[in-house]
Amino acid sequence: MDTRVTALARNLLDYSVSLQPGDKLLIEGETGCEELVRGLIAGAYARGAEPFFELSDPTLRRAQLLGATREQLDLEMRWRLARVKEMDARIYILAGDNLFEFADVPAEAMQAYELARKPVLDEGCRKKWVLLRFPTAAAAQGAGMSTDAFEDFCYRVSALDYSRMDRAMDPLVELMERTDRVEIRGPGTDLSFSIKGIPVVKCAGRVNVPDGEVFTAPVKDSVNGVITYNTLSVYDGVTCEAVSLIFEQGRIVKATGTPQEKIDAIFDTDEGARYVGEFALSVNPYIEKPMLDILYDEKIRGSLHFTPGDAYEDMADNGNRSAVHWDLVLIQTPEWGGGEIWFDGVLVRKDGVFVLSELEGLNPENLA
Repeated sequence: MDTRVTALARNLLDYSVSLQPGDKLLIEGETGCEELVRGLIAGAYARGAEPFFELSDPTLRRAQLLGATREQLDLEMRWRLARVKEMDARIYILAGDNLFEFADVPAEAMQAYELARKPVLDEGCRKKWVLLRFPTAAAAQGAGMSTDAFEDFCYRVSALDYSRMDRAMDPLVELMERTDRVEIRGPGTDLSFSIKGIPVVKCAGRVNVPDGEVFTAPVKDSVNGVITYNTLSVYDGVTCEAVSLIFEQGRIVKATGTPQEKIDAIFDTDEGARYVGEFALSVNPYIEKPMLDILYDEKIRGSLHFTPGDAYEDMADNGNRSAVHWDLVLIQTPEWGGGEIWFDGVLVRKDGVFVLSELEGLNPENLA
């Protein structure tokens, strides 16, 4: 086995999910990550835990969704929910051979799937869990990199000293916990909202690998103004771009972008899709550009994501419920047009760089 796989498995088990003797571990993923799954199974046994696993094929899921009824999907998800409830920890591995496998699945079928599986995702988030990307040729292509270079990049970013990042995030968490008003300014963006009273969570390798964000949620009805995202976003296998949202009293009253029909379908999934469930600042020093993979793109240094849809009920809840959780990314480094973030009238970050002395530890030169 590749020694990098062994090291990654060790980090996932010991750091990300803190696996303990007697824990029941559910390992789920997509075909293509078998080597890592074998390493996780062996590692779980070595730690006195009980591993369970399932690998799915996205091409088979697509075939099912083309004819599935909502009742059929609800039945399947009841089985999956019962299984997740029995577990103590969960590791989900993204692998897949085609990032766009669901591109031609009708919007109503994808909506039914998202709504049906939401209880399973919610229950999984109540466990010790981590989500990661296993390097594949398809992911390398989406990132515009060779397979070998992408593989090296994945292992390097996954082996970052996340305990150091964790400590460096503490001053930002404390500042956000004291903050009421947030303003975001930049090209096509002039947005304001409150985060008062909403918990603040730091993410440093325990929930995602790679990781590197501090998130909360806006007070549900406090968002006003406009935000224009400057990265591509793949949602249900469809690439969306130039997404711009206008808010009034928390609600998205106008959404534009390409393809418009897909964007409309996403925000018509349910009423909660038109409110925001997450606001995050991202700091991973090794992730510098979009890669058509939200697990990486939402961690781009100098970026933020402002996420329409479901809030994290057990972590940073603003009361919004939705089957949608669409992490849309705005990069604010100079190469991407720059921008500013203000907390209670004080400039906190400019052009992707933290300007307050207590936050300088989160700038790339201090985390890499």
